[in-house]
Amino acid sequence: MNAARAPLRGSSCSSNTSGARSSRSGWLRGSHSKGSSPASSPTTRSASLCSCRLWRQDLMKLRFFMSHCRSNSARGKVIDPYVKLLLDAMKHSGCAVNRERHFSCEDCNGNVSGGFDASVSQIVLCQNNICNQAHMNRVVTHELIHAFDHCRAHVDWFTNVRHLACSEVRAANLSGDCSLLNEIFRLHFGLKRHHQTCVRDRAIRSILAVRNISKEVAQKAVDEVFESCFNDHEPFGRIPHNKTYARYAHRDFQNRDRYYSNI
Repeated sequence: MNAARAPLRGSSCSSNTSGARSSRSGWLRGSHSKGSSPASSPTTRSASLCSCRLWRQDLMKLRFFMSHCRSNSARGKVIDPYVKLLLDAMKHSGCAVNRERHFSCEDCNGNVSGGFDASVSQIVLCQNNICNQAHMNRVVTHELIHAFDHCRAHVDWFTNVRHLACSEVRAANLSGDCSLLNEIFRLHFGLKRHHQTCVRDRAIRSILAVRNISKEVAQKAVDEVFESCFNDHEPFGRIPHNKTYARYAHRDFQNRDRYYSNI
């Protein structure tokens, strides 16, 4: 999928993007997809960009939802626990995240909601496809898992489909993409090993969204890495099925960090 996008101009909320950011092709790690959106008017697109940047700003400042450019944030609430843990883990791994440097709000082609650009170590938030703060949180969590993998390992995103498959399995498994609530909302649910099935299916879909390969090749790559990558729960230490699990995981991560710092 061609993910090249020109940045919006003329909006008080828009950011200047460098040449490295303004042309993106073939790198998006497909996070969430939704139905194709109709073309937006300039006013709608401007409001969308403002919302994206304000959601991003609140996300990094430990605040929550802003619905449009001039609304007041709901101050004092705790940041999404998935994102909080991942930001701490990135910092602990020597890859501290900076809001302005490592996040970019852009329009994206098709129904992609976000991606990780490994060439410039940047997460793109697709402002034209992200609906609200909850959707933003899921996208950021998914892409931060890719960023964490990029930080801790030598991931060959562009030529080794097995590397991509492993990170997609981990992102689908650990980001809440396959939570029971999300699956019920999608009308996808079952009784036996449903979580594994969801993770496998979403990893395959993400690979197909960014690679010009057959479904059979994507399935083969996922099958080859599934067991080891599904059981790699770093930095959560467990599968965080919901926000409560994610909070426990973050508490354990902090305690683990304190333990090792005292050795």
